[in-house]
Amino acid sequence: MNILLAIDDSACSAAATHAVIDQFAPSHTRVRVLHADDWPSGMPPSMGFAEGSAAAEHVLGLHRLRRSNAAALLESTADQLRRAGFTTSASLRDGDPRQTIVDCATEWPADLIVMGSHGKTGFERMLGSVSDSVARHAPCSVEIVRSAPGREKPVHA
Repeated sequence: MNILLAIDDSACSAAATHAVIDQFAPSHTRVRVLHADDWPSGMPPSMGFAEGSAAAEHVLGLHRLRRSNAAALLESTADQLRRAGFTTSASLRDGDPRQTIVDCATEWPADLIVMGSHGKTGFERMLGSVSDSVARHAPCSVEIVRSAPGREKPVHA
């Protein structure tokens, strides 16, 4: 079985990683860990008004830091899965996570996508969550995992 584990740096993604470890047999499962970097959406709004070479260097520095943090997160998650016995690879891709996750699942091909849910409500939920979009457009099954406050184990949605 090919599992695409889509992660960010959140408790929900950590719960999704634990869900893969708890639910699947490592001897029959390959896991690709994916982080989609939607740069420059995470850039501070004030940077849009900065000018000059110092501003450009600051923006590039933020981008390098973001990529470095993402690479470290991917490697840490992949190592956790390898220690549990899974055959694992990691991929850092640029783009909107909604589309990037679906594209990666199609290209690989994945039998299942596992990802965390951030449990958004109100206006943020109305805008549409990444997990909702992936579930609607994925070429395979999708398991969305929530991290419940005060619980050791993930809650599967």
